[in-house]
Amino acid sequence: MRAKLSTTFQSLTVRNYRLFATGQLIKLIGVWMMFIAQDWLVLELSDDSATALGVVTALQFTPVLLLTLFTGRLADRYDKRLLLLIANTTWSVLSLAMSILVVSGAVRLWHVFVFAALLGVANAVETPVRQAFVSELVGMSLLPNALSLSAATFNVARIVGPAVAGVAIALFDVGPVFMISAVSSLAPLLMLARMRAADLHRQELPPIDERDAAKVTDGLRYVARRPDLVMPMVLISVIGMVLFNFQLTLAALAKTVFNTGAASFGLFTTALAVGALGGALASSGRRERPSAYVVIFAALAFGVLGTLVGLAPAYWLVSLLLVPTGFFMVYFAQASNQRIQLSVDPAYRGRVMALWVLVFLGTNPVGAPLIGMVAEKYGAGVSIWAGGLISIATAALALVWQLRRTGGRLRLRLRPLPRLYVVHA
Repeated sequence: MRAKLSTTFQSLTVRNYRLFATGQLIKLIGVWMMFIAQDWLVLELSDDSATALGVVTALQFTPVLLLTLFTGRLADRYDKRLLLLIANTTWSVLSLAMSILVVSGAVRLWHVFVFAALLGVANAVETPVRQAFVSELVGMSLLPNALSLSAATFNVARIVGPAVAGVAIALFDVGPVFMISAVSSLAPLLMLARMRAADLHRQELPPIDERDAAKVTDGLRYVARRPDLVMPMVLISVIGMVLFNFQLTLAALAKTVFNTGAASFGLFTTALAVGALGGALASSGRRERPSAYVVIFAALAFGVLGTLVGLAPAYWLVSLLLVPTGFFMVYFAQASNQRIQLSVDPAYRGRVMALWVLVFLGTNPVGAPLIGMVAEKYGAGVSIWAGGLISIATAALALVWQLRRTGGRLRLRLRPLPRLYVVHA
């Protein structure tokens, strides 16, 4: 057990990564508290409109769609640590301003829309830079483990944040939750300031004059020449658009289908995050680049479970199904991320990860309003199971494409235990 734990948490032995993970955990707990409070506030201000929830989600991610490729170029040209300091400072100032509006009682729905968009701008800068910065913290040998632990950190926050937010909203209303979130956002700034620049792994980067010439189009051409990168990018773009919108769909499901309160919505999100944490830890022991089939079969499992969540008729059954759904959601996302990061040229890492963030999060401005309208017109359950079916179809097409490209064939072995595997001629 000690050996397993030491392998699972190996990246935490690196001081800079330990500081990074600590700052992210504190901030992300506050961010998830803010998301829960924000969704509840929107429902209160909009008379339970799922469409308004979709608009807020779209506004949060529209800057990702518009700006991420350019911020990826910045990540390949400039000091990533400095960029993260600037982006996190901006987020903290905006969070504080929003919390003051909410606590004072002056907040209106349009205020929420505006701050969602502004926070999205800060997020569009921070996310691809943070993704690319992980390799500088630990080096390539520990990168798979560090990526999985970063996902685990995200999902620990997703467990703690919604649970605390649900109880806090029930006891104190949404104002204090926004204020706690603003204070917690200072943690990454303190941790980044304490890092030792001399310990960063930057020896693989090209000289500064070469980095100054980095272009967005060069990064796009680099990915286009790599079918092994294109496949996970396409999968995550489609499935991310139709099935990763649980922030929106679970809020609508809790309040409009099962007629429950904020604490119950927090339980839905926590159940999803418990499974997601398991998926992240299951990925942490990986030391090699995952195969295309690991990515595809994880996507298939996620699609099947998402469909079952949407069709589930009872509150307790949804809560139960959300645990394995969260597991395969993160296992799929991490396998895709690791497949990309473990084969990309360091000179292109910022731009490739920016494209990854774009196809993962940037599709939300398109998907969230559509999902919100479907949830409002046909029910939140329909919006979830329809996304699950689309995800299954997309993963099945990716499987056929991969088999034809590599000459592989599927085989089913029934004994001693049923197992589906791929053989190549």
